[in-house]
Amino acid sequence: MSAFDVRDLLDAAERTGQATALPLAGSPAHTPPALLSPVVLAGCVRVAEFLLIALTGVGIHQAELAGIVPLAPQYLVATLGAAALAVFLIQAGGAYRITALRTLKSSMLRLAGAWALAFLIVATVMVFAKIADHYSRIWLASFFAGGLAALMVERSAVAWLIATQMQRGHFDRRTAIVGGGVVAEELIRALDAQTDSGVRIVGVFDDRGDTRSDTVVAGYPKLGTVSDLVAYARNTRIDLIIVTIPISAEDRILQMLAKLWVLPIDIRLSAQASKLRLRPRAYSYLGSVPVLDVFDKPMADWDIVTKSVFDRVVGLAMLLALSPVMLGVALAVRLTSPGPVLFRQKRYGFNNELIEVFKFRSMYVNQSDAGAAKLVTRDDPRVTPVGRFIRKTSLDELPQLFNVIKGELSLVGPRPHALQAKAANTLYDQVVDGYFARHRVKPGITGWAQVNGWRGETDTSDKIQKRVDHDLHYIENWSILFDIRIMLSTPVSLFRTKNAY
Repeated sequence: MSAFDVRDLLDAAERTGQATALPLAGSPAHTPPALLSPVVLAGCVRVAEFLLIALTGVGIHQAELAGIVPLAPQYLVATLGAAALAVFLIQAGGAYRITALRTLKSSMLRLAGAWALAFLIVATVMVFAKIADHYSRIWLASFFAGGLAALMVERSAVAWLIATQMQRGHFDRRTAIVGGGVVAEELIRALDAQTDSGVRIVGVFDDRGDTRSDTVVAGYPKLGTVSDLVAYARNTRIDLIIVTIPISAEDRILQMLAKLWVLPIDIRLSAQASKLRLRPRAYSYLGSVPVLDVFDKPMADWDIVTKSVFDRVVGLAMLLALSPVMLGVALAVRLTSPGPVLFRQKRYGFNNELIEVFKFRSMYVNQSDAGAAKLVTRDDPRVTPVGRFIRKTSLDELPQLFNVIKGELSLVGPRPHALQAKAANTLYDQVVDGYFARHRVKPGITGWAQVNGWRGETDTSDKIQKRVDHDLHYIENWSILFDIRIMLSTPVSLFRTKNAY
């Protein structure tokens, strides 16, 4: 969650006379953040090593003792206990950090020590519980040697994988520095001096002109202004923004944040830029460099994995369950008006990426409006009789399940709007300050705004404002349970909506 309230930030920007003007940047080359972040990678390695140790113990038993000593429960308990203890001790030794995973030599000693200690603890428990005689000593010796060998081979493979991926720019946090001068130079040198910060600086952005701001700061080029950074982040992966402006420059910071908060990127304020000294726990750290949290991306690490798995599993199940309904709608569209069954439309997706969403065609072909330049109104002559029904019931949206399975949409999220969508003849982003903040997450087939009645025609600016307010509430309070609640509320909300035509 943010340390600043979004609406207070926008109000402050208005008081200083700074409107939030953002480019309508969309790039087909831009992709959502990868599922395999360093946090997710470490979690996967933990699970893999637990299973590897457990399977090694069982496999050695079957190879050496099958037909001689049965695989009794005590063998399974000892195997699982050793695996759990090993993972716990490896974690305590810091061997699941990304630097340890990618540096084989530095982690091997800690790995061997953790495994030996775990095995020693298990053996000690056996002795004091007077059950050591129930276990084969050949199995115990083989399990120790085999488990250690398996861990070493597995860690070698992980180190190779990480090295390969890092050559492609993965795992390191691509970082933009905002602000220049001595403070920015000190921060950059502090980050460059440590190898475990996980930070890769891409450049510096500063609103001051070249006469007041150097074109190169501590060896990194100045790439433009803060507005340029917004456009840059729309087309190039940026994971972190660090603002080096002193906290005393409140107006200047607010002006910058009013532009940057709409991005799905972590934003930090350099603690080196402030004379204020807080308790160590008040800071977060990039390696050993302290920073203050300003904004966090709405979803990161396991949140992204959880939502992606939920979307694809539930989306595929819905596609199979609703296939008879979709077939019926497709036949009705095809038989009642000439033209294709599906209608494709460009819309803004995650981080303003342009995506092509699918819908059942609801208008006559020669009157279709791909850019949504004109709102659909009650009794609109462009809409076919079947189209009027499927639009009212949202059956025209069902083909977007294919977009969900492709990973372009979520089941739940802010609805993706057409490129030229308007409220009271004004483009949405010109009506609502911070409109593009709703693109910090993937758009969805349904959303919090829709189940609260804010769907359909947006003939007034208040309607799109209410829709965006609900979208921002969803983003700030997202959870899988919230998604399930919205999905269960969607069928009921369809019958209550009166302004969907």
